[in-house]
Amino acid sequence: MKYLVKRNEMRQYDKNTIHHFGIPSMVLIERAALAALEEIEKIFECGKARILIACGVGNNGADGLVLARLLYLKGYEVEILTVGNRQKATEENKQELMIADAYGLVRFSTETFFARHGLHANEQIVNHAESLQQAREYDLIVDAVFGVGLSRRIEGEYGQLLELLNQLRAKKLALDIPSGIDADDGSVLGIAFRADLTVTFSYEKVGMRLYPGQEYCGTIICRSVGIDDYSFLTNQPHGYAPTMAAYTREDLDFIPGRRPHTNKGSYGKVLVIAGSVNMAGAAVFSARAAYLSGCGLVRVLTAEENRVIIQSTLPEAVLTTYHEKKPDKEAVIQALQWADVIVCGPGLGISDTSRLLVQMVLKNAAVPVIMDADALNLIAEDVDILKKPHTELIVTPHLGEMARLAGVTISYIKDHLIETAEEFARTYQLTCVLKDARTITAVPYGMTYVNLSGNNGMATGGSGDVLTGVIAALIAQGLKPEQAAPLGVYIHGAAGDEAAKRHGRYSLMANSLLEALPLIFCEKEGMVK
Repeated sequence: MKYLVKRNEMRQYDKNTIHHFGIPSMVLIERAALAALEEIEKIFECGKARILIACGVGNNGADGLVLARLLYLKGYEVEILTVGNRQKATEENKQELMIADAYGLVRFSTETFFARHGLHANEQIVNHAESLQQAREYDLIVDAVFGVGLSRRIEGEYGQLLELLNQLRAKKLALDIPSGIDADDGSVLGIAFRADLTVTFSYEKVGMRLYPGQEYCGTIICRSVGIDDYSFLTNQPHGYAPTMAAYTREDLDFIPGRRPHTNKGSYGKVLVIAGSVNMAGAAVFSARAAYLSGCGLVRVLTAEENRVIIQSTLPEAVLTTYHEKKPDKEAVIQALQWADVIVCGPGLGISDTSRLLVQMVLKNAAVPVIMDADALNLIAEDVDILKKPHTELIVTPHLGEMARLAGVTISYIKDHLIETAEEFARTYQLTCVLKDARTITAVPYGMTYVNLSGNNGMATGGSGDVLTGVIAALIAQGLKPEQAAPLGVYIHGAAGDEAAKRHGRYSLMANSLLEALPLIFCEKEGMVK
C-alpha cells in the first residue's frame, strides 16, 4: 500500500521535516532537483539537449532553478524563464536565482518569451498554433511554475504562458505536479501544463491519480527527497498520517493464505442473490468470481427460470430458486442463515419480488452484505432504510446508481468523487465502493482508497458482477469488509490489466476477467512472477 497525499498534508509534512527534524528547506530543494536531473539523464545523453525551465516564484520554482544549475553544470544548454512577481518570491527562490545568475545562466521574463514568439499579453495562442508546433526550439520544457500549492483558477498571463508551453514542440516534464492541476481532486484549474513525464517528490498527490489530472501527468515517477513517514509525526500529539492510499501488487500478500489441513468449509460460504428472469448472467459472473477468488462454497439464490442456465454453466454452485410471483420466505431466511457473506443485487431487477428480497436481506442478515446494482436502485427509493441498524454493509454503486442514492447529479459526483463516497460512507456507516475510471473505496472514519489498477476495456457488461464476487470471497476467507473492499477492487482491476494483455481492451469481456483472475491469485502463491 502506498500513501497518496493531499495539498495541506504535503505542506505539513514539509514543515515537519524542516522544523521538527531540522533539515533545511534548501537541502530538500537540492535533493528534488537532483532526482529530476537523474530522470532527465535517462532520456537525454549528457549535455546533448536544449532545455527550457519555466520557474515560478515559490519553492517549486526554486526546484526548477536548482535543476537549471545542475543541468548547466552537466553541459546542457539551459534557459530559465522566470514567471510571476519577483517581489513575492520565497527566500529560497530568491537565493537560488542569485546562484543561477552568479553562474551566468541565461534567463528572461515572460514578456520577453512572448515577444520571441511574436505574441503579446492576452493574445490568443490559437492564432499562432500552427507555426508554434512546426518550430522546435527546445528538446525539453520543464514546468516548475506552481507546484502542489495551487488552488485558484489560472487566468491571464499565466494561462497564456501555459498554453504557449503546451503548443511548443518538445518533450514536457513537470516537477512535482503539472501546473494547473488541483492536487486534491485532479481538476484542471482553467488550464494546465500537459506533461509527458511528471517527477513527483516523496509521495504521489491524490489529484495526480484522479481524472483528468492523471492525463496531464503522463508517466509518473515518485522520488524520495527526504520527506518520509517519519515526517507524519504520528508519535506527536498533533501528528497524523495521510488519509488516502492505494493498493499495489505487493498487497496481494493480504489475501488470506491456504492451510494444509482444511476443507471447503474452511474458506467460507458466499450467498449470491442475483439474476431475475432472463438475467442469469449476472448471477453466474458473481458466483464464478467468488469461486475463482478462493471461496469454499457458493450458493446462488435466483429465479426458478434460471435453473438450467445456472446448473449448466456453474455446476459447482449450490442452487436455491424462487418463483417470481411468490418467493418462499422460509427458504430465503435459511439461505441467509447459511451464509458467511451475502451478495445481493446483480441482475435482480426492480420488481416487487426483488424489492421484498432486498428488504429481507437488510432486515435478517447477520453477516456482511454487499449491495450492488438493482439492490441499490431499490434502496434509492427509500435510502433512509440504511440508517436503521444493519450488519456490516458494502455498497458498490457506479455513478448513475450513486446519483440516485445520494440525490445529486452525475456531473456533481464526477467533480466530487472522493467527497461523495466519503460522505455516503459516514452518513450510513458502511463501506462505499464508488466505481469509476478511478474507483474510490471509502471507509467511515477510516482510510479512503484510490484504485490504480484496471483499464477502460473493463467498461463492459458484467464487470461489476465479477467485482462483487471477488470482494465476497475475500470476506468469506476472513478479511474484514473494510479490508476486502479495496483489495477486491485492486484484484479486479489487476485481472482486467492481465485480460487486456491477452484480448486487448476493445475485446475485453466479463468472461475475460474471470479467465484472468487465477493469474492474480497465482502471484499470491508465488507461481507467477
